[in-house]
Amino acid sequence: MNLLEPSARVALAAFMHDVGKLAERAGIEHHGRLDAHKTLYCPWHQEGSNPRAGWHSHIHAAYTGLAWDALEETGHFPDLRRDYRPFSTAAEGNATDSAVNAASAHHRPDTFLQWIVATADRVASGFERDEFDVKYNHSKERDNHYRARLLTLFEQIGQASIEEGKLEWRYPLQALSPASIFPQATAACTPHDNASARAEYLALWEALLSGIRKIPKAHLGLLPLWLDHFDSLWLTMTHAIPSATAFGVKPEVSLYDHSKATAALATALWRWHHEQGSEDARAVREGWSEAKILLVLGDFFGIQDFIFAEGGATQKHAHKLLRGRSFQVSLLAECAALKLLEALQLPSTSQIINAAGKFLIVAPNTADAHAAIARCRRELNDWCLKHTYGEIGVGLASTPASCNDFTADRFGGLTKRLFAALDTAKHQRFDLCAADATGTFDDFLDRFDNTLGVCEINGRHPADPVSSANRGYALSLLADDQIRIGEQLTRQAHLLVARVAESLPVLGLDYLGLDYFGYRLAIVPSAEESGKYGELARNGTLLRVWDFDAAEADGTLWRGYARRFVNSYVPRFDAGDAQTAGKYGRWEVEAEPQSAAIKTLNLIACEDRQATGGDRWQGEIALVTIKGDIDNLGEIFQKGLEKPTFAKMASLSRQVNAFFALWLPWFCEHGRDEYGIARYRNTYTVFAGGDDFFLIGPWDSTLALATTLRERFAAYVANPQITFSAGLSMNPPKTPIRQLARNTEEALAAAKNRPGKNAVTLWQRSVSWTEWQTLMEQRRTALEALMARAGGHGASFSSGLIYALLQLSDRAESTLPKDAIWRSQLHYRLARFFRDRVKGDETARNRREQLLADAIREIGGALGTYKGAYRLPLSVLLYRQRE
Repeated sequence: MNLLEPSARVALAAFMHDVGKLAERAGIEHHGRLDAHKTLYCPWHQEGSNPRAGWHSHIHAAYTGLAWDALEETGHFPDLRRDYRPFSTAAEGNATDSAVNAASAHHRPDTFLQWIVATADRVASGFERDEFDVKYNHSKERDNHYRARLLTLFEQIGQASIEEGKLEWRYPLQALSPASIFPQATAACTPHDNASARAEYLALWEALLSGIRKIPKAHLGLLPLWLDHFDSLWLTMTHAIPSATAFGVKPEVSLYDHSKATAALATALWRWHHEQGSEDARAVREGWSEAKILLVLGDFFGIQDFIFAEGGATQKHAHKLLRGRSFQVSLLAECAALKLLEALQLPSTSQIINAAGKFLIVAPNTADAHAAIARCRRELNDWCLKHTYGEIGVGLASTPASCNDFTADRFGGLTKRLFAALDTAKHQRFDLCAADATGTFDDFLDRFDNTLGVCEINGRHPADPVSSANRGYALSLLADDQIRIGEQLTRQAHLLVARVAESLPVLGLDYLGLDYFGYRLAIVPSAEESGKYGELARNGTLLRVWDFDAAEADGTLWRGYARRFVNSYVPRFDAGDAQTAGKYGRWEVEAEPQSAAIKTLNLIACEDRQATGGDRWQGEIALVTIKGDIDNLGEIFQKGLEKPTFAKMASLSRQVNAFFALWLPWFCEHGRDEYGIARYRNTYTVFAGGDDFFLIGPWDSTLALATTLRERFAAYVANPQITFSAGLSMNPPKTPIRQLARNTEEALAAAKNRPGKNAVTLWQRSVSWTEWQTLMEQRRTALEALMARAGGHGASFSSGLIYALLQLSDRAESTLPKDAIWRSQLHYRLARFFRDRVKGDETARNRREQLLADAIREIGGALGTYKGAYRLPLSVLLYRQRE
C-alpha cells in the first residue's frame, strides 16, 4: 500500500493549521460566513452562547476554515472536501474528520486526526502537556498582536535571560527577498496603529492568493508535486510573520517554520499510529513518552575535494567545471533527500533542512521506516561508488524520539544524540568490507571498461566511450555532465526531476547523461513549452520542478515553482564591457561573442584594470579567492538559545543558509558600493550556502567585497557574538583550480587559528576584522591622500618607495636587534624620496617639509601600531599602479 498521497494530505492539513492567523490579522472579507465557520470548524463552540463568546482566544482557528475556502476558490488549491484517505466528511456528533477540521480544531481537538495535528502543533513549539493546558490553550492574544513583529533568534544567542522589550531588532513584515531577510530596529518596522499593521498583513494575504494562481494547474492532481510548490510560496509570504504572539510569548518563530515543523511531525505521528493500528485519539493524547518519531540526518562528505578535483584538461573548462560541479553537488544532495523521502513515502514537507549538503527528515519510528533507510543507504553508497569511486559519499544517521524529547528542556539532548549518530555514520563510510546480500564482496573497481584510460578532467575516473567520442578526448560521464551543467545553467532556469528517462527525449527535453540516484534530470527554460511539463505531471513521470534561478533585481523570488537556493552567480558581459574590452589585453579574444556571454577566469582577472590614457591600462591582472564560514556554528546551535525547540532549530538553519545562499549571489549580481557602482558583478560564486562560501573575483573588487560581506553579516545577525572568518588568496588567472582552493583553505585556517577567530587572512597576514577595516579603508585612504599630494609636486609614490615600505613593515614586526632602527630608516627613506623629487622655490620646499612631516606621522604611526599587517594597504597601492 502506497502511503505517499495520504501522508501528503495529512501534511497539508497540518501545514495549514495556522493559516487563519494570516487571514484574521489581514481582516479578510467573510461576508457573514465567520459564524458558520466557527460552528463547523470550532467544536468547542457552545450552543446558546454569545455569538462572539470564546472568539478572543483562538479566533484564528475559525479563520483557518475561512482562509481554506478562499484558497479553494482560486481553483489552484487541492480539493479535499471529499472522502480522501485518511480524512472523512461523515459527520460524527458536531465534528467531522475532514482535512479542514483537522486543521481548524487544533486548539480543542476531539477526533484522532484532530489530535494528530494538535499534538504536532504543541510538539513543534516545545510545550510540555501541562504547560500546553495552562499557558497555550487558555491564553488570550495580546492587544498588539497585529503590530507585533518577528524577533530575530540571532540577537538572543548567548544571552541567558531576555525580556522581549529589551530586544532591539525585528524583521519587517514583507515577502521573502534579499532585502527583507535583514532585521530592522524595532521602532523602524513596528507599526504605530492597528490599521497600518493590518494593511501589511492584507498585502501578504493578497500576494498569497495571487501567488497560488501561478502554480501550474496541471500539477494540482499530483499532491506531493503541488505541495512542494506551495511550500515555497508559503515560505515567501510567511517567513516574517510571528507564529505566536499570545500570553507574553516572544514572537521569535515564524509562521512558516512553525507550520513546516508541525506538518512534518503530524505526518510522522499519523504514519506511526496508522502502521501500528492504533488510530485512537486517546493513544495520541497520552502517548508522549513513546518513541514514535524518527529523525533522519544526512550529510555529504568529500564535497570540496570533488568540486576542486583536477586533471590534464581541467583548466581548459575551469569556469564551466566550477559552476557545474558546485551545482551537481547541490543536485546530489536534493536527489538523495528526495530518494529517502520516496523510500519513506513522505512528502517534501517532511524535509526540514537541506543546505550545504546536509538534510534532516522527520519520519515515523517504524520497522518499515528503518528498513527503508537501510535500503536507501545501500543504494546511495552503491551510486557514489559506481560514479565517483568513493570520492564523495552520504552519511545517514537516525535517532528515535518521543514527543517529550522535543520539549525545551530535553531537545538539546536529542540534537546531541542525533549528531553523535551522524558522526558514527561518517566513520563507517560505504561499508566496503561488508558482504552484499548474496554473501559476496562487491568488486566495484572492476566494473568499468579501462580501454580509454582515465578521464582527462577528473584525472582518476574511467573515461566513458560515448562522452569521450562526443568531446574528442577521454571523459567520464560524470565530468561530461559537469560541463553540460556549466553550459546550461547560464541560459536555463528550472530543473525537472523525472522517474523515467525515456519520456524526456520523447518530449524533446535534453536531460543529463547520468541517473542521479535513480532520477533523470533536465535543465529547462523557465516557461512551459507546449504543455510539456504538464504532460509529464499527468502521466506520473514528473516528480519535482525546481526553480533555481536567482532573485530578480527587485528581489522577487516567487515564480510559481518550488524554489531551491542552489544557484551560483556567474559574471556575464554587458554593453559596458564591450566599451572597455581593451583592459583584457591578450585575453580579449575570449570576450567574443560579448552579448551575455560568460566571462572566463582570465577575463575576470582583468576587470579591475583602469585606463591611464590612450590604449594603456594600469593595475594587476590577478584573481582573489575568498573562503569563509561562521565561527563556532556548532556551539551556536547546541548552546546558543535559552530554550531550544524543533521549530527554532529549523528556523536558525534556514536563516543561516539564507544569508549565503539567497542574499550573497543576489548581491554579487545587483549589489552596489557606496558610490552606487555595481562593483561586485564580476564575482564568481563557486558555492554559497549553509554557513560558508567560496568566491572568485578580480583582486581589488573582491578585497572590497570582503569588507562589505563582514559589514552586512554583522547587520544580518545583529549580535557581535556571532562572527565569521575568511581566508583570501591572490593568484594569477592561470593558477590551477585546486591550487586556488588549497591556498585559500590555508588562509582560512590561519584566520581560524587567530585567538578569538573573527579574523581575515591575506598575504600571510591575519588580522581581526576591525583591524582589516581600519587598514583597508582609513589607512589606505590616508596613503592615497599622501600620494595625491605628492603627485601634485610630480612625486607620486614610486614602486621603489612602496617596496621599501613593505620591507620596513617586516622590520617593524621583527624582534631582531638590527631591525630596531626601522624608524630612522623610515625617516631617511622618506626624506630622500621627497628631497629628490619635490624641488623648487622656498614655498615648494616648505610644502615638501610639511608633506614629509605628515608622511612620517601617518606611515610611522601605522607601522608602529600594525607592524607587518601594514603590508595590506601598501600592497593594494602597489598592485593598483602595476602596468
